[in-house]
Amino acid sequence: MYTVGIDLGGTNIAIGICDGELNIIDKGSVPTLAEREPIEIIRDMVGLTKCLLERNSIALDSVRGVGIATPGSVDAEGETVEYANNIPFNNFPLAKIFKELLPVPEVKLLNDANAATLGEALAGAARGARSAVMITLGTGVGGGVVFDGKLFTGHANSAGAELGHTVIALGGRQCTCGRRGCFEAYASATALTALTREKMYELELFGIKTLMSEECGQDGRPNARTAFSAMKRGDKYAKEVVDEYIGYLAEGVTNMVNIFQPEVLIIGGGICNERENLTRPLISLVDRLQYTRDNKNKSRIVTATLGNDAGIIGAAGFIMQCK
Repeated sequence: MYTVGIDLGGTNIAIGICDGELNIIDKGSVPTLAEREPIEIIRDMVGLTKCLLERNSIALDSVRGVGIATPGSVDAEGETVEYANNIPFNNFPLAKIFKELLPVPEVKLLNDANAATLGEALAGAARGARSAVMITLGTGVGGGVVFDGKLFTGHANSAGAELGHTVIALGGRQCTCGRRGCFEAYASATALTALTREKMYELELFGIKTLMSEECGQDGRPNARTAFSAMKRGDKYAKEVVDEYIGYLAEGVTNMVNIFQPEVLIIGGGICNERENLTRPLISLVDRLQYTRDNKNKSRIVTATLGNDAGIIGAAGFIMQCK
């Protein structure tokens, strides 16, 4: 039996067919074009799924089900997208409509950050671990929590997905959620870009040159890679930005370690591509900050390994766990 994992993003829809070991045997993607009517988005999802199945000569009765990783909140039954701010789904019965267009035994929804966490737990950086927490550093900070191979989603079915909305600085930076001082406002890729931009502006006022200016794109604007790239070239001001950022990240990660005590804590998102330049100082800080600093059984901090496939694999794995 095969399972299909769909990662529904605000920009692209990525779909993969997985075998019983959660290996992706084929995948493809199409633009989401999120401004369209929801039914048009679903038709594209169904159309690409059919195309992949036909291309691999897989009959529909060989498909156990379809898991859909979606932005936003999902109801407890995994059938309705209650709200997604970058896709026009509001109390929208996505699973029901998809199943009407493609009659497979099971269609279930889960939050995209939770799906990526489950993917890494089942087939990625935390494979074989009894417990795992993932923190994804992107436009915001999302994540997920897995115990004994199963997602912990809490009473409202959204636990873990919004780990970024825990406060690390009372009265601090404004967060998009309406609160101030959220982990997301300091540790997201967006926050790192803002820190870099602020540092560059400060240096410019004093006429100080920095390699960060050279590392900007053609438009002269920094991104989440700018400070790390300049730091690798020996720029001390870039290192100050990176050190400040990792300090904020360590505060939030320490909170997660203190709360959940996971066997593995995974850092995902584009920033994890910095690998040891990120994890080495981060681990050093968390080792000193965590409550269980003297315990020999410390959480292992690693970077994600599945990349953009994590959501597909997690969504497919979610279906395999459904009874």
